[in-house]
Amino acid sequence: MSGVDRSQEFRRGPVGPRTRAYEEVLNRIEERITADGLTVGDRLPGERQLAEQLQVSRSSVREALRALATLGVVSSQVGRGPDAGAVLTSRPDSALTDLLRLNLGLSTLSMREVVDTRLMIEQWAVAHAARDGEGALDEMARAIAAMDAATTPEEFVEHDIAFHMAIAAASGNRLTSAIMRALRDAVRRYAIDAVLRLGDTADLQADHRRIHSAVTEGDAAASVAAVTEHLARAYPG
Repeated sequence: MSGVDRSQEFRRGPVGPRTRAYEEVLNRIEERITADGLTVGDRLPGERQLAEQLQVSRSSVREALRALATLGVVSSQVGRGPDAGAVLTSRPDSALTDLLRLNLGLSTLSMREVVDTRLMIEQWAVAHAARDGEGALDEMARAIAAMDAATTPEEFVEHDIAFHMAIAAASGNRLTSAIMRALRDAVRRYAIDAVLRLGDTADLQADHRRIHSAVTEGDAAASVAAVTEHLARAYPG
């Protein structure tokens, strides 16, 4: 982390009466990220300085920074002088996980929608991994071995997540990996329940080995078919 203070980058005219401080701070951060002026680890100005630059109350700035922290954009820091101000972070999967869990809890999203989304992403990712994903093979094999040795459903699911995250990482798309991590973390409890419902993980492990074999052979079509059958087994109906 660079810890660079980019406070001067935020100078501009006052925030208009119809613009919330939260939206304006987001706009300023977006501008600097686009221009490569701010990176993960850089520090934003302190509350007082931001309030002066944006010409809004400190309470408005505090509310905006609180919202940004919830989104995973910044990590609030307590301190004075060079240690004052929030630090830019990068936790898109964490923010997505919280949002998915909330929507699942409120029933505004169904498990079927989440599983269908995961299926679409993983079909795309495993096809890319089969074409150019040699780096994922060892990690997938380690996860399979760890699942073989797992003694509880929770432990099995932990290594199952590692297996599927290796596929997502092999796609080379960081956003895909972040979304996959959020989807898996949001439905972790459901995954554990699925393992308990099946009672025996032998079929799931056979699926994992079939996926690993297809990726090893570079067969994209077989990889997609194996992933599709695997998720249908884990989440029937």
